[in-house]
Amino acid sequence: MEASHAVSEAVKMIKPAVVAAYPITPQTHIVEKISDFVADGDLKTEYIRVESEFAAISACLGASATGVRTYTATSSQGLALMNEILFVVSGMRLPICMTVVNRALSAPINIWNDHQDSISARDSGWIQLHAETAQECYDLTLMQFKISEDKRVLLPSMVCMDGFTLSHVYEPMDVPEQVKLDEFLPDYKPFHAILDPEQPLTLGPIGFPSHFMEFRYSQAEAMENSLKIIEEVFDEFNSKFPVEIEKTRPKKYWHTENYKTEDAEIILVAMGSVCGTIKDVIDELREKGEKVGLMKLITYRPFPREAIKEALKGAKKVAVLEKAISPGANTAPLTDEVSSLLYDLDERPEIRNFIIGLGGRDVSMDRLHKIYDMTKNSQGKKQEWIF
Repeated sequence: MEASHAVSEAVKMIKPAVVAAYPITPQTHIVEKISDFVADGDLKTEYIRVESEFAAISACLGASATGVRTYTATSSQGLALMNEILFVVSGMRLPICMTVVNRALSAPINIWNDHQDSISARDSGWIQLHAETAQECYDLTLMQFKISEDKRVLLPSMVCMDGFTLSHVYEPMDVPEQVKLDEFLPDYKPFHAILDPEQPLTLGPIGFPSHFMEFRYSQAEAMENSLKIIEEVFDEFNSKFPVEIEKTRPKKYWHTENYKTEDAEIILVAMGSVCGTIKDVIDELREKGEKVGLMKLITYRPFPREAIKEALKGAKKVAVLEKAISPGANTAPLTDEVSSLLYDLDERPEIRNFIIGLGGRDVSMDRLHKIYDMTKNSQGKKQEWIF
């Protein structure tokens, strides 16, 4: 199944009451397939064809405020156009779920993959989960609804998948029976005040200085507490849906997937589909006796501090590979957070930052071997661009 259609299949089985759709490359296949399901009678939902991404997220906001399950998808400039409402949705604690098909932000205009769009939205109060394979896109879509709708969380979430290099790729898929999914994800029952014409009320009113910080504190606390709920959902999913097809998903979902890190002296850190290629390079290096591993980050927001520390403990050198930049900063966003996290360790590993794959630049095995060699031999600057 195409990875985009895997997401569509998951949405069909989740049965949201409202889907707001606007096409943008390379996300279009998701909502296009959902529209087929609706037209064929396979999915009963209010499918709203809107005039922009701003309208899409606004329609979801209005729908979610009435207490129903909602979904949308976008990419790149579309996510940027949603930016104002991303903050509103999170501040109102509405569990809207979205797929972000990662694509570079212009200018110059570029339809290929990097992570600048979702990284730029990292502080909007949305949970972020990153997928490597089509199966992970499907699985994480199922899980994001259960996480967001938990009354201990009530935060929106986005599952991020790489444009084209994953979204348009066909891979083996394991799709569970509907009855098993219904047991895992029952119908949504809202826990918050909802819009009702019979009982009018105001949601998201003005927050004066005397109260605004309390709202922000509650939002930040919910994000922090969601780490535990994410772990609970991962554990339940692991037990109810064991791996049927090898290498399509981690043997066990957790905040990180740790690939051959147990005795690794050098650990590469990355997110998304590039991790599959990194694993192949690690296999080659292991055959040559090199002690190297990969920490793949699945949960990016909330930032899983303890899981990352556990994965990287014992490493002498860490190379963070990023498809995003923060112009004017010392390093790129993920490297900055990993470095800060490990700062207080008595034996802190040497941390290097490699900018890769911007605008869809190919991340070949040769380039990954180069990154490993530079890390091993401490060559170059602390931040290097791999062209």
